[in-house]
Amino acid sequence: MRFHIFVIGKPKLDFAKLGVEQYAGRLRPYVPVELHFLKSGTQQGESEALLERSKGMFRVVLDERGEHVVSRAVAQKLTEWEMHGPRDLAFLIGGADGHTDALRQAAGWRWALSKLTLQHEMALVLALEQLYRACTLRAGHPYHRD
Repeated sequence: MRFHIFVIGKPKLDFAKLGVEQYAGRLRPYVPVELHFLKSGTQQGESEALLERSKGMFRVVLDERGEHVVSRAVAQKLTEWEMHGPRDLAFLIGGADGHTDALRQAAGWRWALSKLTLQHEMALVLALEQLYRACTLRAGHPYHRD
């Protein structure tokens, strides 16, 4: 299984850059991770670029309208996908205007990190941390505490 994380725009906030480096680095011993930063544009153009770049991959769309789950459920989903699903997982994080309906409909799963609307740099750091947490849960490491 490989993670491809597609994000509209590169992080500009210093703390977000550090968070991305920290959690992407922590994830790599568990699973190959590639970060792909796409150019900002219109909502339509951004969604089309995300769809094009993630073609052939299982798409996880991060969206406030997605499913709210606990961290253990994310770990369980990763286990299911690893056992029965595609090799490449694409995590799609949109820009300031979010995703189009067409992109949401192309998702294998829509994942809400929070009921709050999150700025996309914050969403990226949170998603990476939760993916790291899920990987440590699967490996039986004590990072997660119930």
